[in-house]
Amino acid sequence: MTESVEQMIDRLCAKIPDHPKPGVLFRDLTPLFADGDGFKRTVDALTDAFRGQYDCVAGVEARGFMIAAAVAYASGVGIVPVRKKGKLPRETISQQYNLEYGTETLEIHTDDVPRGSRVLVLDDVLATGGTLGASASLLTRAGFNVAGFGVIMELTALRGRAQLGGHRVRALLRV
Repeated sequence: MTESVEQMIDRLCAKIPDHPKPGVLFRDLTPLFADGDGFKRTVDALTDAFRGQYDCVAGVEARGFMIAAAVAYASGVGIVPVRKKGKLPRETISQQYNLEYGTETLEIHTDDVPRGSRVLVLDDVLATGGTLGASASLLTRAGFNVAGFGVIMELTALRGRAQLGGHRVRALLRV
């Protein structure tokens, strides 16, 4: 029997107990990124899940950049980088969002792709939904249409989908 994408991701994901604090099981996807076949199957699965539904992809800093670049290449579309504040050199718009102990700000350029473009937002993990929700708000304010969210892993206990405004979410592995 052929291993499913979900099984493959789970197998390649390193599980580190008690990191970053006791009681937390940290799931490290870097072994998946390092495995050529595993990364290809992951990118193919994300690309296929939304085929024909987007004009470009947005990659959320930082691991989302790797995923977005690969999906964009496979799809023949461009990328909108969603960066932390102060990283983009031209005029930007910003979106602040809450973290457990403070706030963070994301930014995008507004003139890299045409307004009204359908943007697929990609990242590695959906946890609380704060970063992806802020990305969606930012893209919408810039005049883009959020086509959906693609992630490799969703931590379901944290209920991040509730922060994503009812948009379609495709998580390749839900834990």
